[in-house]
Amino acid sequence: MAFPEGFGWGASTAAYQVEGGWDADGKGPSVWDTFTHQGGGRVFKNQTGDVACGSYTLWEEDLKCIKQLGLTHYHFSLSWSRLLPDGTTGFINQKGIDYYNKIIDDLLKNGVTPIVTLYHFDLPQALEDQGGWLSEAIIDSFDEYAQFCFSTFGDRVKQWITINEPNLFALLTYDLGEFPPGIPHHGTGGYQAIHNLIKAHARSWHSYDSLFRKGQKGMVSVALFAGWVEPANPNSASDQEAAQRAMSFHLDIFAKPIFIDGDYPEVVKSRIAYMSKKQGYPSSRLPEFTEEEKRMIKGTADFFAVQYYSSRLVKYRENDKGELSFLQDIEIEIFPDPSWIKLDWVCVVPWGLRKLLNYIKDTYNNPVIYITENGFPQGDPASLDDTQRWEYFRQTFQELFKAIQLDKINLKVYCVWSLLDNFEWTQGYSIRFGLFHVDFENPTRPRVPYTSAKEYAKIIRNNGLEGHL
Repeated sequence: MAFPEGFGWGASTAAYQVEGGWDADGKGPSVWDTFTHQGGGRVFKNQTGDVACGSYTLWEEDLKCIKQLGLTHYHFSLSWSRLLPDGTTGFINQKGIDYYNKIIDDLLKNGVTPIVTLYHFDLPQALEDQGGWLSEAIIDSFDEYAQFCFSTFGDRVKQWITINEPNLFALLTYDLGEFPPGIPHHGTGGYQAIHNLIKAHARSWHSYDSLFRKGQKGMVSVALFAGWVEPANPNSASDQEAAQRAMSFHLDIFAKPIFIDGDYPEVVKSRIAYMSKKQGYPSSRLPEFTEEEKRMIKGTADFFAVQYYSSRLVKYRENDKGELSFLQDIEIEIFPDPSWIKLDWVCVVPWGLRKLLNYIKDTYNNPVIYITENGFPQGDPASLDDTQRWEYFRQTFQELFKAIQLDKINLKVYCVWSLLDNFEWTQGYSIRFGLFHVDFENPTRPRVPYTSAKEYAKIIRNNGLEGHL
């Protein structure tokens, strides 16, 4: 099962989750520094990313892991507040630039292509204090930061992601309040943040397009979180509609404006307007794009970056109490099929990824697709011999092979989440997604390969699986 020649095999990390060095060498505080230091049980055992994997001082160790795997691509994120401590170019932290220059240069020296994300959940605290993603001012701030990164690193970085999982981030942060600053705005905040995230992404894409593309010849996209959903009862029309609504609200709400026509899906607009009216709001809780904004947003991605972990079943559930929330607007209930293997929040459904890729192909004009995250967690403590977990990866690669060969999906790159066990947001260090085990009790944070790492290295060497379909 050989993959196409030149197929990209990668692994991913994110700045706050691996770097540590939270206040080292002039770095400013991010919202995650503030949030984890406040305690209060919102993160597992009140753990923090103050040290995490120590990658800020142990980059050489990470590079050894990358070389051991034989990766062709490494997907990582920049810490906005390490580069611009207060979020603006008023003060630029040279030590931060030096750190990322070394990573980029070392990768290129070793024949590894960097895929760089500008923003992976870690907003400078100074910008959150001014309203964060709920404020329109963030659009200018993000564009200024993006232009700074393009001009500083874009001579060598050719594959950019503006924002990581804005669809999931907006919901967890500003609707549910589970991510910093930890203040829920049920049924309103998520939509306001989505609106600003889309405009910030589009603005920065245009900045790249007009100021940097000609000289740097790179590509810019946004990484969308997507699960696959199936109707709980395939014979029920209301469950089928609920499943389609679930896709519209979690994936198409971002992808349709960016890839198709600059505007939200009709079902998203009509449902939120209907619910808002029923709840006594004078207008829809979902803001509207102007015609000029729609023109600005449309077509602002050079490839389709998607992050898949799991699938769910969906059934219709009426919001008869008129409750305010994102899920109540969709009027659905989401749950796993009891027959699926469940690893924490991830259900093992490799065929769901193939279905998702086909959905993207059919809905978004057969784009070039990068899978920028996909993985399976282990509990803590984790066995180094994770043979069972490797089996899930193997099944996933079989589905990817079918998607490329049989469905003619234009898939170019696949990245495992994650290179290293790391700080998994509110779950702290309680679950481990790494190809390499990290001992968080040991001050030197040694990295040791799981069986999965050794098997993944073989896949990369062979550019695919052994045997036939």
